[in-house]
Amino acid sequence: MWLIVATIAILLAAYRLPSLSLGGVELRRVELLSDILPGNREADEADTLLPDTMAAPRPHGEWVDSCRQGTTCIEDFSTDGRGMEPFYEALGGIASLDRPLRIAVLGDSYIEGDIITADLRNLLQDRYGGCGVGFVPMASETAGFRRSVVHRFGGWRAYNSVGGDSYNRNYGIISGHYFKNDSAAWSLFKGQSKYCTRLDTCYRSSLLLLAPDTVRLSAVVNGGRSKQSFTVLPSTDIQCVTVADTIHSISWRPTRCSGRTIFYGATMDDDRGIIVDNFSLRSSPGSNLGYVHEQMLRSLDRVRHYDLVILVYGLNVATPHGSDYGYYRTAMKKAIERLKECMPGTGFLLVSIGDRDERVDGVMRTMRGVKNLVRYQHTIAAESGIAFWNLHEAMGGDGSIATMVKAHEANLDYTHINFKGGKRLARLLFDAMEYGKQQHERRKAFMAGKEVAQ
Repeated sequence: MWLIVATIAILLAAYRLPSLSLGGVELRRVELLSDILPGNREADEADTLLPDTMAAPRPHGEWVDSCRQGTTCIEDFSTDGRGMEPFYEALGGIASLDRPLRIAVLGDSYIEGDIITADLRNLLQDRYGGCGVGFVPMASETAGFRRSVVHRFGGWRAYNSVGGDSYNRNYGIISGHYFKNDSAAWSLFKGQSKYCTRLDTCYRSSLLLLAPDTVRLSAVVNGGRSKQSFTVLPSTDIQCVTVADTIHSISWRPTRCSGRTIFYGATMDDDRGIIVDNFSLRSSPGSNLGYVHEQMLRSLDRVRHYDLVILVYGLNVATPHGSDYGYYRTAMKKAIERLKECMPGTGFLLVSIGDRDERVDGVMRTMRGVKNLVRYQHTIAAESGIAFWNLHEAMGGDGSIATMVKAHEANLDYTHINFKGGKRLARLLFDAMEYGKQQHERRKAFMAGKEVAQ
């Protein structure tokens, strides 16, 4: 009896504990009496409101983009061409482009395992050409979960920007990861076609590394059909070593290097069409991008320039009673400014947090801090002069994650989507990008006609 009484007392007291997270997933608050207590719904609803002064400004000018019914359109707040314009321009001339069009998708666990990005890549490559899965880190804790590439490895020590004090910001890039090798480090990357087409064969594979000392590498293509060796000379910039071949699988291995060598990952690419790189970092709020060293960003841009960077963050920022995300607004604007400064000619698209549920009065409902965060992200995009896409609205607004759980498109944490859900959201983003490209072309024609008339 006393054990039961003590247990109940502990559970009642646990309601007062602060929010906890495990592996980047926020744990639900213990609410033993949630089914019988009415709660203060008026106070809850008040947390979802922001002052009118927080409303993000709308795009303006002589041309006003329309939005067709049923589509959540991309809003472009750019005044300096750093929104969707670089992507649309490259896409319009992709047939004559002498290089691949590259997209980097940076995000948290929402896109982990290539969720959303695998299907977005597939849609874009089917429409505009290209092949290969793009960038893959040297090692990954989700390698067995990812369906878009077979990834095996050994002998790597991993460092990431949210994983401890041993991470050195002077070496990091937008992935938030880097690796150092043990005596017998290796990584194997193999294309596959079970989940998406155009991934089983590629024509280029590159290894990205930072080599303060001379490094020797070997690359084994297609299980030993060909083998190449490379010598990389010392440099303070990121370097890229490339194998050009018909590649189904490739194994990269350092054969001689110092303990100061930094490895990032390898790519499986085409020399044309579209490449989509997934840079997911579990538990990242996105604002940590503001601390990436300028030299690393600039040298990465030189060896692997992106026409579009898509930012997908929010899961590690939203809180049940979040009404003031001003600190995040400041930090995220700093991060975007750093990226814009060091990656000239790149467009940026900020994607809002999707729907996320919490249990209130025994019922699952949209977390009260989510809509606030969406509005802050809207404002961040507007004040940073980049593009914005409202994922929360696109997936159906309040309660949509519960609908996706019932349709087996999201996990039972009522937070993360699965591959089935990722396929649906990728289609929505692809349609928004396609419609935005059409609007971009109409706007150019309108402005050209106006100049002729003048």
